[in-house]
Order: sequence, then structure tokens, then C-alpha cells
Amino acid sequence: MESIVIAGGGLAAATVASELRERGYAGALTLISEEAELPYERPPLSKGFLQGKDDPASFTVHDGPWYERHDVALRLGVAAISIETASQQVLLADGSAVDYDQLVLATGSRASVGGQNPMPGYDLPGVHVLRTVADAKSLRAELTEGAQVAVIGSGWIGMEVAATARQRGARITVYSPSEVPLAKVFGERFGHYLLELHQRHGVDVRTARAQGIEQVDGHLQVLSDAGSSRADVVLLAIGARPNLQLAQTAGLEVGSGVVVDASLRSSNSKILAVGDIAQAFNTRLQRQLRVEHWDNAIRQAKLAAATLMGVEESYDWLPYFFTDQFDLGMEYVGHNSPDDASVVRGSIESGEFLLFWQDGQRITAAANVNIWDVNDTLRGLVGREIAADRLTDQAMELKDL
Repeated sequence: MESIVIAGGGLAAATVASELRERGYAGALTLISEEAELPYERPPLSKGFLQGKDDPASFTVHDGPWYERHDVALRLGVAAISIETASQQVLLADGSAVDYDQLVLATGSRASVGGQNPMPGYDLPGVHVLRTVADAKSLRAELTEGAQVAVIGSGWIGMEVAATARQRGARITVYSPSEVPLAKVFGERFGHYLLELHQRHGVDVRTARAQGIEQVDGHLQVLSDAGSSRADVVLLAIGARPNLQLAQTAGLEVGSGVVVDASLRSSNSKILAVGDIAQAFNTRLQRQLRVEHWDNAIRQAKLAAATLMGVEESYDWLPYFFTDQFDLGMEYVGHNSPDDASVVRGSIESGEFLLFWQDGQRITAAANVNIWDVNDTLRGLVGREIAADRLTDQAMELKDL
């Protein structure tokens, strides 16, 4: 009977396992994770868990008995360090090896500390990154009332943590390398809305590039091109890097991620890649795409299971993500370019509106902000050509566009 091994401990890895069993796979199934915890979802780490509202059990994908009932062997707390493709084995840090007939890489990403030139002071006590539940526990313990928190970076994780920490009563300074957070990705209009949202809630967003962190007289100090300032806690939120080391030991083709086809097979037909590390060919967009989001982890995991079961399916859906910050709840679908024009339907001042991105008249992406149960409709509009004045005409029902 064929043996399938899954390397990874997140949502994608756990979903591959459950989907295989649901599809009737009865062979040996092993899941290997460097983390000692059962596979879990990561979005709550910067939201509900950091706020103190969510318990880890609420975002653990399956409990321990589930793996026992479904005969999934768990190798937790031990890193996979290399792949021997000739013998079809995954070598582990404890000196053991696991044989595979088919291998799924779901190794995810790690928080960046600055690449080959780490930010000076990144390893000082009180300086945090946020990627694992252990990271979140450590950070949460320091987000106390009145604590001075510096967030270096103004991407999604940085801004979500800034909102969460502010709601816990901390004083927040965000060091943003650009004048308007996320404007390079989503345009000036939405970026300004997000900036003003944080400023209304008392977040100090500074246009400054952090250069390092020091420890001075028992406290931390952030050094930036706009001067230095004191902090009790620092979050380094300058992006994530896909964990490609394991794939590289197997000699797989690697670009911004593990290069895979529309069915998620890599350059080695026995090895698939899913989730954050997969640079997959999207048949709808006709391009390779790497997406680091919750929805993609689930969908690609299900596709990988189908591929392993010999079912012909492909990566044909649009990227989706969501964020919660203060009183903002947003869902986004599509794949816009920074140069795309943005169109607002409704009143952006009211805090309830739809946002469309267009290349000419073609909708490349859409988002709903504090308006619910419309994301499926927006998904159906992406890719269509619709004049901007029709998109903004609220006399016309959304479903009739």
C-alpha cells in the first residue's frame, strides 16, 4: 500500500490529511512538524488569541483523538532536515527517516528578521516576531496596559497587531517605510483609509525606516531615519520568507516558492507543494502565483489530495483573504496590480463600502468593508469589464452588474 508523507504543521498540512481520508485513501499517512503543537490555524495569532479571547483549542485544526481515529501518524517536535529523492526518504533532525511514495511539502513561512543582513538588535529580549503560537504567547504576555509598543513594518501583520495591542491598552508606534501603509499593494485610497482608521484610535504611525534596535538603561530603543524612540516591546513585522530549505535539498525547481504546476506537482513528480511555499500555476490568471493566506491553504490542500488520488483538478480560483482591525472587517478577492485604479461604491467615510480595482474597465479585485454576504457576488464580478460609473451607481443592484 502506498505511503504518503506530509511535511508541515499548519492548516494546509492538516487539511491534506483529512481530505485524503475523506476521499478514501487507506494507505499509510504520516505528518511531520517541527512544532510540538498539533497543526493549527494562524490568523487568530494576530487577532483573537493576541487579544486574549481565543483559546488554542479553538483554532487547532483537529484534536489528538482525530489523528488516532484516522490512523495518521504524527511526528511532532522534530524538524525534517532533508529529502533523499533516490531512496524516497525524509530525514529528520533526530536521526530517523520516514519513507514516502508521495510527499507533500506544506512547510509554510517564517517571520523575516531582515534576510542575510538581519536588523541589528532583532534578538534582544523584548523584541518579537509573530509566526507561531509560541511567538504569540510571548508577545501577548507583554502587551499590557500602558506598555509602549513599537511595531516595525506596516503590512497586514504589523497593522493587525497594532490594532490588537491598542485595544489592550498599549501605546503604539508603527514605523512605516512608506507614507501610506499598504498603498503599494492596494493603492493610495484604501491605504489612506487604513492610516486614518489607526490614527483615530490613537496609533502613532510614523513614516520612518527603522535601522536597528538597541538596549539602553534597561529599555529598548528603536533607531530610525527619523530619530530614535523608547519602547518596552518591539514587534518586527517586516514580512515572511517561505521555508524552502527542505525543497532545495530535494533539488526541486524553486523561484519565489516551490514551482508547481496547476495540480501542485513539483519538478519531481513524487513531490507536491501547497500553501505559503507553493508558486503554483493559476489557470484562471494564467500565471505562477504564490499566496500566503488561510483560504489558499485550505483550497490547495484539497487540490493536493485530489491530485494524489488521481482526480484531475486544477488551481483555478481567485486569491481571497480577510482582515479585522478595530471596527474594520474586510474581505478581499482577486489579484490586483499596484497600478490598477480603485473605485469606491458607497461612502468610504461611513466605514461601509465596496472597493473595486480595475485595469481599464476589467475588474482585477474587489473588497467588501463592513458589508457582509456579498463576497461571492464580488468573486463573480472579478475578470469582467464594467464601467466605473456603473460600479459606483448604487441605484443598480450589485447582483445586476
